[in-house]
Amino acid sequence: MFQFENQLLRLKHEVLTRVALLAKENKISKEELEKIPFAMIEGETPTYRDTVEQERNVVLERAKLAAGYKPNGKHGQDLVDVQDENQILYVIKEACDRCPTKKFQVTDSCRNCVAHKCQSVCNFGAITYVDGRAYIEPDKCKECGMCKKACPYDAIAEDMRPCKKSCPTGALSYNTEDLSAVITEDKCVNCGACMSACPFGAIEDKSSLVRVVNELISKDRNIYAIVAPAITGQFGPKTTYGQVKNAIKALGFTDMIEVACGADAVTVHESNEFVERMEKGDSYMTNSCCPGFLSYIEKMMPDQAEKISGTVSPMVATGRYIKAKDKDAKVVFIGPCTAKKNEALIDSIKDSVDYVLTFEEIVALFDAFEVDPATCEDIIVDEASIFGRNFAVGGGLTAAIQNYVQEKGVEVEFKPVQVSGGADIKKTMTMAKAGKLQGNFIEGMMCEGGCINGAAKIVSVMKAKAPFTRLNQQTTIKSVLSNRVLEEYHDVNLER
Repeated sequence: MFQFENQLLRLKHEVLTRVALLAKENKISKEELEKIPFAMIEGETPTYRDTVEQERNVVLERAKLAAGYKPNGKHGQDLVDVQDENQILYVIKEACDRCPTKKFQVTDSCRNCVAHKCQSVCNFGAITYVDGRAYIEPDKCKECGMCKKACPYDAIAEDMRPCKKSCPTGALSYNTEDLSAVITEDKCVNCGACMSACPFGAIEDKSSLVRVVNELISKDRNIYAIVAPAITGQFGPKTTYGQVKNAIKALGFTDMIEVACGADAVTVHESNEFVERMEKGDSYMTNSCCPGFLSYIEKMMPDQAEKISGTVSPMVATGRYIKAKDKDAKVVFIGPCTAKKNEALIDSIKDSVDYVLTFEEIVALFDAFEVDPATCEDIIVDEASIFGRNFAVGGGLTAAIQNYVQEKGVEVEFKPVQVSGGADIKKTMTMAKAGKLQGNFIEGMMCEGGCINGAAKIVSVMKAKAPFTRLNQQTTIKSVLSNRVLEEYHDVNLER
């Protein structure tokens, strides 16, 4: 049904789909999960690993996480449920390739020149010469990069592990015994950058797929899907919002609601909060819609946490809106973000959303239930403003606030600073902490470019951007305040 861009995405999808099928047939068990690797990998010729046994072990650990269980257990050990743990991302040791642990290494391009410029710029005495070539002593190297800059032949390579390089908080390290990757939970913000960066798929998020399937099958209560604005463009250039809605309802959901509606309500609340803070003399305020960014501040710069907006995210706002109407409802958020899985567990807001599924997981559900969005009937979905829908891209929130402030006629100096990606966030927050921020509002998005580039997307930004823009522009609601749904949010608690 779906065309995946690489072999890893296809592998992940097949595992998720098989687990969803087992859940659909009420067959989730240790014995059934152990059959998946053999059903997927036949014969004894490995495809992408050294041995078939290793390939099957990797698939088994993936299947465990997909079913909501802890990976890397000893052979024969009972399954350990991790659904209620705050940690979302786990390292699959069998899949980890044990990449080099040192950042800088000398390559064969070294010509043993007379000047020895690399050695002369090293302030730590880490460079010596062995067998006619420079050598960096790992224990002395401080990874400053001066030697790489000094070498005229570019013979010193920067070879940091992709997972470690991508992590915005330094939560990735390695086990000194077997060199497998290790995630330090206290530092991890569950943004999924490491999951996206690892070319071996050795880091994966735990799933609520089985629980959601059980809810859909039991039909004990109404179960609503609330979808992130980034969903447009994920199912091909011709698949509409209306087709996606009907596909989701075909799975057994009572209804599908746009989280972009919650984004419109959040825009109003956060704009008013910003005005109040500026009147009180605050130097700046940050957004709170990106849980990865929020968690980054709380863990890396806790003294700046008071600057975070007290407004809930659009996901929480939409979930509370539904439960205000149907107190017994179950709410499932569907988006590209792994950090949302952690946000849904926070005590002060976990009343709003019961489960979080990624785009990868909803596609697996479509296959397991034999539902193809492209063949579903099209209907008009016109619930949110174009500004609410554009929350999915960097600058979308800023544009929404600017639109609201202008239409409302609010007299306030609004000087936004838009940043996305770990490196830019670190730089901007450091400037803010030092009192050198060139603005008074920070829109921070942990994924580069915004949610449309989330860790659990199924289509690359380059392919998703055009249909995303085209479908969002089809809404008739061209300003935040013209969204009539805002009236229904008046009694919804939008405080974190």
